[in-house]
Amino acid sequence: MAQGFKELEVYQLAEKLSDEIWQIVATWDLFARDTVGKQLVRSADSIGANLAEGTGRGSFQDNRRFINIARGSLTETQHWLRRAYHRNLLTPEQTAKLQPLITTLAPKLNAYRNSITKLIRTTQ
Repeated sequence: MAQGFKELEVYQLAEKLSDEIWQIVATWDLFARDTVGKQLVRSADSIGANLAEGTGRGSFQDNRRFINIARGSLTETQHWLRRAYHRNLLTPEQTAKLQPLITTLAPKLNAYRNSITKLIRTTQ
């Protein structure tokens, strides 16, 4: 299970979102990077990190728990993106680039969680 996390589409989307956010935040001034930026990057990085950790835990139950944490990190990322937008740190172009990633990633995380839940039920 742990070897294949990099091939998961949901993980690849999480990486893409995280990398896009990193590129944006890297251009902000020091105050914005140190306050909103660090929180935003950490929450975005946490999505993929939790997906990876979940696959390495060795059980479907642990994997599902880490998928839930990844979902929470996505929601936190959305919060920080809203803060960045309302503080004029994001351009409309940047927002337009990030939005499809988020709207695609959220249901994919749910679908991944549902598939793991089905595996748990079949192994019990």
